Amino acid sequence: MVNPRFAAFVVALALAVTCSLNARPALAASAAEINRDATAALAKLYEAHPNTRQMAARAKGILVFPRVYKAGFMLGAQYGEGALRRGNKTVGYYNTVAASYGLQAGAQAFGYALFFMTDSALAYLDKSDGFEIGSGPSVVVLDEGMAKSMTSTTLTQDVYAVIFDQKGLMGGLGLQGSKISKVAK
Repeated sequence: MVNPRFAAFVVALALAVTCSLNARPALAASAAEINRDATAALAKLYEAHPNTRQMAARAKGILVFPRVYKAGFMLGAQYGEGALRRGNKTVGYYNTVAASYGLQAGAQAFGYALFFMTDSALAYLDKSDGFEIGSGPSVVVLDEGMAKSMTSTTLTQDVYAVIFDQKGLMGGLGLQGSKISKVAK
């Protein structure tokens, strides 16, 4: 049986982390840091999954989050900052914030890239007041096996998400809502 005081502490901690993420943490990266990290993350992604290069060549834009931090015990939160690239040029900065609830425990860091394959999907990101994963354009998450077997004729969706460089351990099942919002840098 879980100690009620411990459970209350964990809930309070998760709520504090979630609330502080929405208030933009003091550790927010500068534009130069985000650009440097985004360039390094894309290079690492292309090295680990060479087929993502052809997807990048066809993409209208790539939103890359070099590092996203996630932690939780029953309640969880995640936060990361990234850059939207068109070609090799950064055209905007974004953050990703999520809260989750469910059977989960642990902490991890990872990166992910969203490849916007259509003009309409990219326009939706630009005009929306926060892009929510699961609403708007269809998003397909590519696992390692799918990323290796994709070809130019199999790329038919609006947005592809590729998760990379996972570190740490986060286990369990949960309901998650992730919101991506444009930020000024």
